Amino acid sequence: MSLAASNVIHVPSVASALAIGQGDVLCVGSNDGSVRWYTLPSTRVSRAIKSLGDEISSIVWNKPKKDEPSSLWIASGRKIFAFPAHSHKMIMAVEDATHELVVGEDEEDVLNELSISDSGTLLAFGSDSGSVGIIEVSSGKVSLMKTGHTTVCGSVKFIPDRPNELLSGGYDSALLLFDINQGSVLSRYDITGPPVTQGVSLSPPFVLSVSVSPTGLLAAATADGRVWLGGGGEKRPSTGQGGKKKRFRKWEGLREDEGLWLQVADGPVVSAAFRDSEQLFTCSLLGAVTEFRVSRDSNGALQAVKTWTSSASALEKVNAMAVSHAWLVVGGFGQDGKGMVEIWHNPGEVSQQAS
Repeated sequence: MSLAASNVIHVPSVASALAIGQGDVLCVGSNDGSVRWYTLPSTRVSRAIKSLGDEISSIVWNKPKKDEPSSLWIASGRKIFAFPAHSHKMIMAVEDATHELVVGEDEEDVLNELSISDSGTLLAFGSDSGSVGIIEVSSGKVSLMKTGHTTVCGSVKFIPDRPNELLSGGYDSALLLFDINQGSVLSRYDITGPPVTQGVSLSPPFVLSVSVSPTGLLAAATADGRVWLGGGGEKRPSTGQGGKKKRFRKWEGLREDEGLWLQVADGPVVSAAFRDSEQLFTCSLLGAVTEFRVSRDSNGALQAVKTWTSSASALEKVNAMAVSHAWLVVGGFGQDGKGMVEIWHNPGEVSQQAS
C-alpha cells in the first residue's frame, strides 16, 4: 500500500501526543498542555482544550457505548483527565473535564502512555518511576501492579480478547505481561542489544513503543533502531482440531523463540503501530516512516516484508505517530522549534469514505 502526502498542521508548541478517533477526528496534544481537534483532511482547528498544566503525554479515545457518548482520556503530568469527545464549547478548560485523577508517586513521577480496555471500563498507565497501574473508570479506583519496571515505563497495551492481561514496555529494556486481577507478572522478555560491530555501539534497547494487533501479534520498538515482532500470542487456526483456534492459559506473545527482529532505522524507533493484523507502520526519531507486511511462510514462521517507506521531511524530530485505516499522522517539531504534524492518507480508503 502506498500512502500519499496530504497536509501539514502547524501548532504553537511541540506536538507530543496524537490520537485518531471515529469520523477521522485527529487530536493533537502539545508540550504546553493544550489539545486541539481536527477533522481530517482539514487543518483547521474545530475544538480545543486550554493548557492542562503539563505536557500532554498520551491521548486515548473511549468508544461510545449504548448509553454513553465517546470520551477522550488525556495524560498531563501526574494527572489524567476525561473530556467529552463532542461538546458545544469550542474551547474547553480543566473545569469542563468529567474526570480528573492524580496518579504517580510524587511530582517527578509523570505519566506516559495510557491504554483503554476493549470494554472501556479500565484505563492502564505507565509512569516515569516504572510503575504500571490500572484505573477503574466508573469509580476512579487506582490499582498498581506488584512489580514494575526499574526505570521509566513508557508503553502499556491491553491484550485483545484477554481483558485481564496487560503488556508494558520500559527503558529497562523489558517487556512485562501482567495479570491485572492479581497484579502479578505472568511472563517477561528482557531485550538485549545486538553484537557491537566495527566498534560502533548504538543506544541501549530501551522499549519506546509497543503495539498489539487484533490477532495478538506484538511489535516492540526500541531505541537502538529495531522492532521485535512477537508471534507466540497470535490467534491462528489450529490444524487437527477442525480449524478451531487454540487458546492458551495466557497470551504467549513474549516467547523469544516465536519472535523476529527487524532492523528499521539507524536511530531510535519512537513508534510502532499495527493498522490491522497484517500491516505494521514504524517511525524513527528523525522521521523515517516504514510499512511492513507481516505474514507466515509455508512452515508457519513469522516474516515481514518492507512494502513502503517515506520521510516526514518537514519535521526535525518526531515524538508520536497515529494510524487508522485511512490516515497516518506523525507529530513533533520543525526546524523553528514549533509544533508540526505531517499527514498521509490512503487514497483508496479516503475515496471510499467520501463516496
